[in-house]
Amino acid sequence: MKHWISAWILFSLAVVFGLVACIEIGQAATSQTPTGVNTTVPVTPTSPPASTPTLVNLTPLPNEVSGVVENSQGPVAGALVQIQGTPNQVKTGADGTFRLRGLSGTSPVNITAWAEGHYVGWVSVNPSAPDWKGGNHLVITLKPLPEKDNADYPWFSFQGVKGSASCGLCHREYVEWQADAHSQAAQNQRFLSIYTGSDVKGRQGQPTRLGIDGKAQSPDPSQPYYGPGFRLDYPNRAGNCATCHTPVASKVPNNQNCGWSGCHTDLTIERSRGVISPATLPIGLSGDGLEGITCDFCHKIGDVTLDAETGLPKPDMPGILSYRLYRPEEGQQVFFGTLVDVNRRVSYLPLESKSEFCAPCHYGVFGGVVGVGQVSGGTVVYNSYGEWLDSPYSDPKTGKTCQDCHMSVKDVNYTVFPEQGGIQRDYVPFHDHTMPGASDEQLLQNSVTLKSQARRAGDKLQVEVKITNDLTGHHVPTDAPMRQMILVVEALDENHQPLKLVSGEVNPAWAGNYAGQPGKTFMKVLRDDWTGETPTAAYWRPVTLVEDTRLPAMATDSQTFTFQLPAGKAAQVRVRVIFRRTFQKLAEEKGFTDPDILMEEASISIEK
Repeated sequence: MKHWISAWILFSLAVVFGLVACIEIGQAATSQTPTGVNTTVPVTPTSPPASTPTLVNLTPLPNEVSGVVENSQGPVAGALVQIQGTPNQVKTGADGTFRLRGLSGTSPVNITAWAEGHYVGWVSVNPSAPDWKGGNHLVITLKPLPEKDNADYPWFSFQGVKGSASCGLCHREYVEWQADAHSQAAQNQRFLSIYTGSDVKGRQGQPTRLGIDGKAQSPDPSQPYYGPGFRLDYPNRAGNCATCHTPVASKVPNNQNCGWSGCHTDLTIERSRGVISPATLPIGLSGDGLEGITCDFCHKIGDVTLDAETGLPKPDMPGILSYRLYRPEEGQQVFFGTLVDVNRRVSYLPLESKSEFCAPCHYGVFGGVVGVGQVSGGTVVYNSYGEWLDSPYSDPKTGKTCQDCHMSVKDVNYTVFPEQGGIQRDYVPFHDHTMPGASDEQLLQNSVTLKSQARRAGDKLQVEVKITNDLTGHHVPTDAPMRQMILVVEALDENHQPLKLVSGEVNPAWAGNYAGQPGKTFMKVLRDDWTGETPTAAYWRPVTLVEDTRLPAMATDSQTFTFQLPAGKAAQVRVRVIFRRTFQKLAEEKGFTDPDILMEEASISIEK
């Protein structure tokens, strides 16, 4: 109390002397002329004007605080309680009480608390506050999260800025998200060209011709053809692509499968008279819908629905259909994040740091017969989450999550810009939101390990190659079945001419310009059951898995190649592992220009 009174006395004296100084300056700036008229005379100050005194809290914080966390039902057991801006955290006991030690200094601090199903709550510890009653009877009241999801929620905007850019006013992650494929999911020309049946220039392909059996026929060679397209096959259906590519494009509740599945025709929807919601098309979008997978969408996810038996998403619930969203009513707001000590409209969500958070958009079954809560038949096309689940990486003690590899820890200690009130925290990891994937050279060059050796055996040259998927938590390549990893082995003589291959695999026809060359193509090969085209990117049609030569996590593929090499002749061996995002025929039809990425390379010289 003495310190507090002293501070106010100093402040009062400063104000008094400040006023006196102002009066004195005013008097010095005015003089009487002989005629008695007041004339202002410029005054040059000899020192800067005094700044307004700042109150300094001189009362030290108590070393220890205690209290109770409660909600409308009473004390909350097992709540996390933390000193904001520090790693100092405890759990409440069965009676909701807590005790925190280690406070120091004189600046006020917040004590935050969180329990599942609630917003983060907090209370300020400020011994200089007029209503301060000590630090032994703190009460932190938790507010429950909204019970209902409001599908009509207008996606977040702030200070007149709409969409994810509004998040960028305060958060450093916005710029990273802009460079991420998630932000381009609704505008990705690769996706749109396959969905619509056009090429990347927007030239529309020919409509699918159906035979008397209802199956698609091969394209008319006399008409332009730019590869397959879902809308060429089903011009009156939307499909379910929007559930992952643009989940904010529709106001249809995400618990209504019919509106999002897109399996009904336009006519069926019209005649249902509102029973079936309009389908969600991933084309012709504007506003938030064009942003793909937005900041606000991901941070409105509060839970994920997975099959209790398989651990996978349910086949008929892709993307948004498997997420429990918390889109609030007007006047309310909630964001989920990975910090407990945030005194804003936030709830803590450990799920955001787990692979399960990514599952609904990285597992997809196409075809089959859709029932209530299940799909009979069909083909698993996307499955990077299931591949991770089956790998050693899913071990909770020794493994790694999707976020560990695709959202690496950055060398920063804040998420909100400090000038916007953000707190610097050096005790928690902050993750990169660029999320590298199939177009990232650095990621791909740290995916597998290549080992190769070559030796002369009489008039033969034997090359042994091993590729180990020891750096990736799923198959390589994964997800989109158009992707390829191509092993190419070249053996040249002294005149740089290729040596004759005596034994060993060669790349198949779908390896494009590498077809027939020594090596191996790693790919999930699907055959179109309607046209027989192999491989096919029209995986929404009935398809058959021809072969899957991809490399699972921690698996090694070994190949031996034998070449003819006359005695006394030198040779040069070059081994390459190449990532190709789309098999060459489809790339040429669509106009894709993604360059091949060299993942691994080795050169071996054979002396005479």
